[in-house]
Amino acid sequence: MRPTRLRLIAEFSQWLWGHQLTLGDITVASVNRFLRSRAQRRPIGISSAACLKAFFELLHRKGVVAAPVGTVKKKLPIDELLGKFSLYLQQERALAPGTIANYLLDAKKFLVHRFKTGPINLSKLTVAQIIESVRHLALPICRKRAKGMTSALRAFLRYARYQDLIRSDLAAGVPAIADWSVASIPKGLPPEHVKRALAACDRKTVIGRRDYAILLLLARLGLRAGEVCSLQLEDIDWDAGSLTVRGKGNYRAQLPLLTDVGKAITAYLKHGRQSSIRRSLFLKTCAPVANLNSGTIGLIVNKALARAGINGCRKGAHQFRHALATKMLRQGASLAEIGEILGHQRAQTTAIYAKVDIASLRMLVLPWPGGTR
Repeated sequence: MRPTRLRLIAEFSQWLWGHQLTLGDITVASVNRFLRSRAQRRPIGISSAACLKAFFELLHRKGVVAAPVGTVKKKLPIDELLGKFSLYLQQERALAPGTIANYLLDAKKFLVHRFKTGPINLSKLTVAQIIESVRHLALPICRKRAKGMTSALRAFLRYARYQDLIRSDLAAGVPAIADWSVASIPKGLPPEHVKRALAACDRKTVIGRRDYAILLLLARLGLRAGEVCSLQLEDIDWDAGSLTVRGKGNYRAQLPLLTDVGKAITAYLKHGRQSSIRRSLFLKTCAPVANLNSGTIGLIVNKALARAGINGCRKGAHQFRHALATKMLRQGASLAEIGEILGHQRAQTTAIYAKVDIASLRMLVLPWPGGTR
């Protein structure tokens, strides 16, 4: 467990002793009292509350404290609506868990902006109100994220029409976000930056061995963050030297388990991964043991870049994916081969990498009238 979390738990223990409380007196209410008193002396972050909540749940599972008191809250109308929407996305749309989570988050933001904490009456929604909410919600986020938000909103409004909560097709009134798929140039890390990020991992530590294996999967096989999170122990075929990857839309592919990647995973499994009934390949290193998510992978990447002294405007795991595609292209690989490694289901998705092949593009440049090429 991290030192900051240990200090927080020790401080909570001292607070209990100072108020003459025992383990049997630990409840959600007492935890909240401690956080309120601590907030008077120093800022309280979300991580502090989450740490104590996880510690409290661990004590409950071990039988040290009784069942939480007052943790069952009455569901708000927005929670009930989103719960039904979630079932619809799972059962009727069969969407991936990550997509469902994003859709629920965006739908909740829309409902909160539109109805606050009051009753939800979708029958009175108008196209003008939807457009106004989209403008408000899209303003602080990037174009790609805004495009995903409008997709989620259309899905929610189609569900509302399906359930007869609205009488007209309001999904058609959601404005489109201009985000052309081939308008930009993919930004990948330079090869020397990839090497520096990998070298910055301290493989003498548990976290370093895990992070090094994850970064190698990103850099050598071009996996997405979500694909790394979904890897299971049984996805590795050690005899055949292959790795089964679960991509978008229930897509599955077998990729070669490269020697350096296999060695890094082996080192992590032998001297890093905690004993757990969970089958996920990569786990969090602090209690309670849990699976990683895409946000954690992005954080691992950003920390590795920071340790290597690499400062850039772009963050996240996709930089390694773009770097691999660019490297393969410059080494003579075809776009079809790159698309197969990256798990692209459409050739148009891979075609964007043609923009970074400067040598080939020079052959297509027309001579400038009165000048030289």
